[in-house]
Amino acid sequence: MKEEVFKVFEILKKGGIILYPTDTVWGIGCDATNTEAIRKIYKLKQRSETKTMICLVNNFSMLEKHVDNVPNIAYNIIELADKPTTIIYDNPAGIAENIIAKDDTLAIRVVNHEFCQRLIRKLGKPLVSTSANIAGEPTPKTFKEIDDAILKGVDYVVNLPSEKGSTAIPSTIIKLSNNSGIKIIRE
Repeated sequence: MKEEVFKVFEILKKGGIILYPTDTVWGIGCDATNTEAIRKIYKLKQRSETKTMICLVNNFSMLEKHVDNVPNIAYNIIELADKPTTIIYDNPAGIAENIIAKDDTLAIRVVNHEFCQRLIRKLGKPLVSTSANIAGEPTPKTFKEIDDAILKGVDYVVNLPSEKGSTAIPSTIIKLSNNSGIKIIRE
């Protein structure tokens, strides 16, 4: 895994996009601070830039670096969740503008997947994570379901054979606003 993390790190540093396993579904990703790399993902997915994507961070410290005011309830939600949970936060910071929603929010998940943890730690920045499908198509539940256009359109496919047979489900998505509002977007 260490060698794979290093290979992917080198690709991300150069503005590349990757196909990689996460704690939910296979994702297309890049450095979340790289505007051009994010544009490549929108183009590959044939997705409007008005539809934002999720960012992955590896710990609370990185979360706090990229959200001006993390509501206290977010920590409880993350720690008590029984499945991966993505939270939409107000006022993101230090992220490429083309991944921030028009209402100045950003979806972020503190990831528990070992490969993602190691990669984010090596990169020192959040990763974009969006499902490995063309916009409007179903989210692939396994590696084998990923469309050839996606496989050929990324700069690198992470090679972790143990992950290619796993079946996964998307994360829960909750929107937290600084005025104490909580809304479940996806269970």
